[in-house]
Amino acid sequence: MKTYLYFIASLLFIMCTNEDVMDKTIFIPDENDDNLPAYTEWGYNSFGAKYERLYFLATNADVPCKITYQDGMLNFYLKGELRSDAEKYYYQREDMTLMFSFPSNQILTYAGLVSLHNVQIDLQDASIRATIERDNNVTDLAPQKGRLFFKRAQLLYIDGRVDRVILSGYFDMQFLINGKPERISDGRFDLGINNDFYYFKVGS
Repeated sequence: MKTYLYFIASLLFIMCTNEDVMDKTIFIPDENDDNLPAYTEWGYNSFGAKYERLYFLATNADVPCKITYQDGMLNFYLKGELRSDAEKYYYQREDMTLMFSFPSNQILTYAGLVSLHNVQIDLQDASIRATIERDNNVTDLAPQKGRLFFKRAQLLYIDGRVDRVILSGYFDMQFLINGKPERISDGRFDLGINNDFYYFKVGS
């Protein structure tokens, strides 16, 4: 435990003194399933979930999260890689983007995302849109149940100035694709959002 705490303290020091490192994805394995990242609230730019028997994970090849606001809707994009269990003989990789779109009060800047603190979105609500993009094909999902839970939204200060918002939380969903049931489970995210990854637009 002491070694782990020392590692975390050292990592935080490096992150707070090097913004390039802060924009990277840092993977801390979950103690119950080391294919998934542990739930954290440190802005590690990481997310992960099970998709059926595969894993949907953030990578350093792509920015893991981008958020847009338009026409009263907040669009929350998670971009990563769908892959099989690393220990399996056959190893599968595929780019994938999961998007949740939900009604929101107007958020003019990334700092306003702190209003998402402790907000839970019922994905079965008719006003919610969810999509998956694979092989450049976007598929609208029909969630039967699920949630997107922003457990914590906090401002990160560096040298006394706001640098980004850290959004941490959970997601899971059961949905239909072409009438067939599929499931995303055990989803968690820990993301740092600044002006580079937040876009506000009024009107179409």
